[in-house]
Formats: sequence, C-alpha cells, structure tokens
Amino acid sequence: MKQASLILTLILFTSFLQANQTGNVFIEYESRNKKSGLSTTQAEWYAYLLSNENIILISTKELKKICRKYINTNRDIKGGDNNTSKGILLPLNDLLCQNINTK
Repeated sequence: MKQASLILTLILFTSFLQANQTGNVFIEYESRNKKSGLSTTQAEWYAYLLSNENIILISTKELKKICRKYINTNRDIKGGDNNTSKGILLPLNDLLCQNINTK
C-alpha cells in the first residue's frame, strides 16, 4: 500500500498590478517603527500577482537575499499609508531574473 504525504507550506500572496507600469515592487520590512512584512513573515514563499496571466513565486529566503543589497541605498524608502512604512523599492527585473536563474 502506498503512503501519501501532504506537505503544507505558508505562501504570502499579494498583488502588484502597477508593477508592469512602474517596473518596481515595494517590499515592506518595517511599519510604524516596528519590524513587519519581510522581516517578520512566517511564509516560506511569496507569490506576486502582476496581472491576470503573470504570477511570480519566490522563496522568502531568496527574496530577503535580493532585498539586502538595497538596504541603505536610494531604493530603501518610506511608503505605505502616510509614509509610515519602510521598504525596498525592488526592480521587477530582479524578481524576474531570479526566477529564471533558479529554474
């Protein structure tokens, strides 16, 4: 008799429908002076909806690696409601290239 395994993993799903126009996604890591977003997530994967036909799936580990190179640069910006969040304005190409390179 074959045994079946069910593996559950947490995926954070969000949409960035403007990313196709701006060429960037905002990856939050702090809000109202507290760690948030990428800094505190328990998700193993991030899924970004870019359009009805395009979804990017990336591991949280890889996303953190990509974002780290932009800490304390002009891409480490304030945003969100009343600019109370901090995050990385990540070039969409960084996500696309990462997904191509890991296949």
